[in-house]
Amino acid sequence: MPSLRAIQQNGTPVDKSVGMVENPSFDTELAYYRLGVFAKQPIPGRVKTRLTPPLSSAEAAELYLVSLRETLERCEAAGLAPVLFYSGERDYFRTAFPEIELVPQVSGDLGVRMTAALQFMLRKSACLGGVLIGSDSPDLPLDYLREAMAALAVHDCVVAPAADGGYVLIGMRHLCGELFKRIPWSSSGVLEATRRRAERIGLSYHEISAWDDVDDLHSLHRLLKRSPLSKTAQFAARRLARHFPGS
Repeated sequence: MPSLRAIQQNGTPVDKSVGMVENPSFDTELAYYRLGVFAKQPIPGRVKTRLTPPLSSAEAAELYLVSLRETLERCEAAGLAPVLFYSGERDYFRTAFPEIELVPQVSGDLGVRMTAALQFMLRKSACLGGVLIGSDSPDLPLDYLREAMAALAVHDCVVAPAADGGYVLIGMRHLCGELFKRIPWSSSGVLEATRRRAERIGLSYHEISAWDDVDDLHSLHRLLKRSPLSKTAQFAARRLARHFPGS
């Protein structure tokens, strides 16, 4: 795993968590694994609502868009071709991300939507596994994606836990929608329920190291400290400075 410590060069801290210091090329065998990114249309009042206040609804929506853009840009720079599973108007996403493969999310709870997304990726020719992430972890180390994809060579399911009791990444090598049933979505019990569910249905389950979602002010401040060179962190720092001048 990449180190999260900032090192010093001429007295200046250097952020080591974002993609510019990681090897941008994925191993050849990992090209047979697909990556999907879940996203909503960034409409004010519908995204990042736990950041309002201090941010306005418009600022929170803009932060969401910056985070999504950074997530997709880093994945593409690493040689991946992410599929964007979107919720909202197709015309918006087609204009905002003209080079990205777009697939609408189906109706239903998060489990139903993830099942459909994984099914879409896994039915692709020669696909050995599918990995899903969101747009809330713009500094997720690319090595986490490498590790998750590699783990699918020997495990049915791989998860990267989140600090809030959910997960920031999930991957499967064979579709098993049963994993997503009877999960208390949007709660701190998601990860533990997923672990129990995987054991109950007999899946080979593997966890990689935990990471952090940005969904409230505390987790946003952790992003600022952890990855100050992230585009999302820099954007957030500017907006927060307007609300907390001199802090």
